[in-house]
Amino acid sequence: MKFTVSKRFTFEAAHSLPQLPVGHKCRNLHGHSYVVEIHCSGPLDARGFVVDYAEISAAVRPVLDRLDHCNLNDILPCPTTAENLGAWLMAELTPALPTLSRVDVYETAKACARVER
Repeated sequence: MKFTVSKRFTFEAAHSLPQLPVGHKCRNLHGHSYVVEIHCSGPLDARGFVVDYAEISAAVRPVLDRLDHCNLNDILPCPTTAENLGAWLMAELTPALPTLSRVDVYETAKACARVER
């Protein structure tokens, strides 16, 4: 069997998308109350977990603390789209969370980008 567990986190950050045409509202500096869902998948370990939720928090919190109340353009080495943010989070978190299988990044309650392994 394959199991998946997930945990949801939030942070606040600003960004701009200067690659968009003049007049596009997202070209300007603006902020989001981001919601990030971290999904880990795999078989159960000897404890009966895919991964302990506390281990997810311990891996994720320092990474999100680097982003919280910052301008993402100053941190990410690529355009700060939700898709790229998800890919960046996947790369940053994989060493500490080898069972990481999916990252969902919500910029708003209605808009989500998903990155899956």
